[in-house]
Amino acid sequence: MKSLSVKKIVTGLAAASLLSLTILPAALAEEVAPEAEAAVGLYSKYVWRGFELSEDSLVIQPSVTVAYKGFGINLWGNLDTNQSGMESQAFNWNETDLTLSYDGAVGMVGYSLGYIYYNLDDLEDTQEVYAGLSLDVLLAPTLTVYKDIANLPGWYGTFGIGHSLAINDKLALDLGARVGYLDNDADYHEFHDGLLSASLSYAVNDRITVGPELYYSFPLTDKASDLIESLSFDGDDSSFLYGGLSASFAF
Repeated sequence: MKSLSVKKIVTGLAAASLLSLTILPAALAEEVAPEAEAAVGLYSKYVWRGFELSEDSLVIQPSVTVAYKGFGINLWGNLDTNQSGMESQAFNWNETDLTLSYDGAVGMVGYSLGYIYYNLDDLEDTQEVYAGLSLDVLLAPTLTVYKDIANLPGWYGTFGIGHSLAINDKLALDLGARVGYLDNDADYHEFHDGLLSASLSYAVNDRITVGPELYYSFPLTDKASDLIESLSFDGDDSSFLYGGLSASFAF
């Protein structure tokens, strides 16, 4: 039995978000108001840390974030519109993640600390803590390390770079590359997956941004390829090209 239901998480965050968007700004009128954003992405595939978690179906991934003075709370979900093996219920909400975070900077060095609760359908829920560093220089290098503290023992680390090119006042091209290292505290200690990304973001106005996204995920070693292939949904591939559209609304 799950230790925390999706319904309880959604209800709790909705209440917290409503309080942040109504009561807090009024009480802190002389200070910086909390920031909030709602977003949704529609993608051809769900890929997480190199693993394919959907097959031949559109996935819809909504999220809501509230942030104040470096502290943040985020709720993210995944809806598979045609989940394999779910003939009686093609639409399946199979994951809800709750993230608590703090972000700050000292000079050109940014840092982040956080906690993630993974509420998973048909799998044991799990939890992670993470820490990250970034540099405010060309290509914005970022290093982040995640540690599972519940049911999936191990570490996962990423190193990434990215760059945004302003095409005009409203349109920007964002390019990124990332590599991941996975250590499961057992017999797997590998440079695991790579991810290349490209997206266009169009600012409809000061609050709404929309745009297409494209990703290519691939294994970094033969051992990683075997593991990714064995645990991915179709069981035949370890490299995945996928993409979709996203939209966000800032309150």
